[in-house]
Amino acid sequence: MRDSTLITASVEPAEKEGRHLAALGALVDERGLLADREECSHYATGARYGAGRALAVLRPTDAEQVAAILKYCARHKLPLVLQGANTGLVAASTPDASGRLLVLSLERLRKNIVVDAVNRSVAVDAGVTLQELNDALEPHGLFFPIDLGANPSIGGMVAANTGGARLIKYGDVRHNLLGLQAVLMDPPGELLDLRHALRKNNTGPDLKQLFVGSSGAYGVVTQAVLQVHRVPRQTATALVVPRDQAAVLPLLQALEQDFPEFLAAFEGISGAALDAVVRHIPAIGNPFAPEAVPEYCVLIELSSAAAPESLGLSLEQALSASLERLFGDVVENAVIGRGQDLWRIRHAISEAVRQEGKVIAFDISMPRSVLAPFRAEALDLVRSSYSWLKVMDFGHWADGGVHFNMVWPADAGQEYDAAMVSRVRDAIYDLVVHKYHGSFSAEHGVGPYNQPYYHRYTGTASQQLAGELQRLMDPLGLLGVTWFGEKPA
Repeated sequence: MRDSTLITASVEPAEKEGRHLAALGALVDERGLLADREECSHYATGARYGAGRALAVLRPTDAEQVAAILKYCARHKLPLVLQGANTGLVAASTPDASGRLLVLSLERLRKNIVVDAVNRSVAVDAGVTLQELNDALEPHGLFFPIDLGANPSIGGMVAANTGGARLIKYGDVRHNLLGLQAVLMDPPGELLDLRHALRKNNTGPDLKQLFVGSSGAYGVVTQAVLQVHRVPRQTATALVVPRDQAAVLPLLQALEQDFPEFLAAFEGISGAALDAVVRHIPAIGNPFAPEAVPEYCVLIELSSAAAPESLGLSLEQALSASLERLFGDVVENAVIGRGQDLWRIRHAISEAVRQEGKVIAFDISMPRSVLAPFRAEALDLVRSSYSWLKVMDFGHWADGGVHFNMVWPADAGQEYDAAMVSRVRDAIYDLVVHKYHGSFSAEHGVGPYNQPYYHRYTGTASQQLAGELQRLMDPLGLLGVTWFGEKPA
């Protein structure tokens, strides 16, 4: 005869889970709750990191349903992880392996895109994707200028404070956020309405900024009011080979002097990264052929919403003239024009590098004045201590961002070693943070993947304040998987 206490212990949790899922399912429509393991697997796997298991996936269609879900979860102490389009790269939007976490997917919050063309603003639901938003803005001659390889949701972009390749001209999400609506965990389900379409509002602390870059730890963003921009009516693009690494920043300074209002992108690309694109992406050839791939090059874009005739200036002609003046001293070679083709190279780097082996990715930033010495020292560090690794870096030099990515090649002669990779990360991050006063996460956020580095490099006072805010807004510790302080007991 089986022990009845064992039967109770094994059955009761499943029964309790079943009751919770039935109650949560009643708060949404018939498509709003997914509990099948196979259906949930897509939501439990991250774009790069994070492969856990969800108790279930909740897919509300409006803020009121989100509020009802948070009230129920607070009452029964059910933990949630928030998810938009699940394009993040630090596992902040995927559940852990416990199978206890509910995924709160906002992918169905996509009813509203309300454009105010005169105010150059848009109120948009959190589940709307960047591409959907820009498609809706296009008839008005407007766009939201965060340029990414992925297609994230607007709520996710707020939670991650997304930047992108054109940050130097347009800023990141933080700089373009006018207002938002969020659902709070304390009081559970409270709707916080900050949907002001105002560029000037000095009536107290800017509370909306609490939610930006917080990975959803402070509340659930359900709608955003964004500043949008006029679609450029002319652009000029060039892929430029600097004289040497020391000439990259003088090139940037010269362009900012010549085109202070027009410089939209200044993207460094190492020769190793460009070579990987040329070898692995058949449709893309060497733009400098018949010459060899250079050691380093910079993708430059100028843009203006004014037509050439009204501006009295052709940006492409002006860029050509500027680069010609710099030839010999700062510039060694350049391909001008063919903007779409040149941007295809930049956007193909990540895919091409993955085909070289296992990628060791870095998303770092520092004052751009020290980018060149950092890169030289970091390359020496890798060559001297980890000579089998290939550095294939690229990044946003104009805003101080660098993806100092390297690859553990498939033919390295030694097996991939996670402990060794951890030592490489520590060495690079120590250099970035301690010597060059930079950040270990320029754009990707914290999340479980970056959590140890957050606690290692972030000052005690900053961690305490961020943690106190998190405990204030989520006293039960139920919301999200990112922790800025100690998790509430």
